[in-house]
Amino acid sequence: MRSPAERERRAINLRPTSVVDGVYDVIYHRLMLLEIAPGARIPIDALARELNVSQTPVREALNRLEREGLVCKEHLIGYSAAPQWTREQFQDLYAFRLLLEPEGARLATLNMTPEALAQLEKIAADMEHGGAPVDRNARYSRFARADAQFHDEIMRLSGNEVVRSTLFSQHVHLHIFRLMFHTSVTEEALQEHECLLAAFRAGDSTAAAGAMREHIERSRDRILTAFE
Repeated sequence: MRSPAERERRAINLRPTSVVDGVYDVIYHRLMLLEIAPGARIPIDALARELNVSQTPVREALNRLEREGLVCKEHLIGYSAAPQWTREQFQDLYAFRLLLEPEGARLATLNMTPEALAQLEKIAADMEHGGAPVDRNARYSRFARADAQFHDEIMRLSGNEVVRSTLFSQHVHLHIFRLMFHTSVTEEALQEHECLLAAFRAGDSTAAAGAMREHIERSRDRILTAFE
């Protein structure tokens, strides 16, 4: 039986036209699953040897991850995994979300089109069923990205690009899933997303704002246990 590292190398070698994407996926999942610990150095040469690729795709993948806030780069030191949130950072970011996202959901309802609703429903369905890998933890790390896409699409529909880009730059959802992996986190989030979708389908902007507020508050309360 192949080890996880051997399977990763084989997956990359089978996709020569998307080597950077393959390397990115490997590092991304390791970061999300804390196989690369927060704050740990990420040696480019060692990764390149392990994954049987040149250093160039590793650098490109790490640059992408740096833009997503999962990797930090320091002059003369190199790349390292981003540190975990502190409790204070977590609470500040959730307070920030509560100021902006319920209003974003309200405005998104007013701007909703059948096509936009279909796209949100597709993202929600992908979170629940789409392409789930065998490894449960890898599924959670993919869920994190889809969750971020779901919320970003709602903020796009709100029509305020400044608010949307400000929220997106915090990469909240990726950091949430680095704090806690648990089946209840995804199951409860899916139920709360369905409440949001129901409000969008009904064209009820007040209900959408309320559903978003409740979703963020419940998410905050679920993840707070990670700091105990």
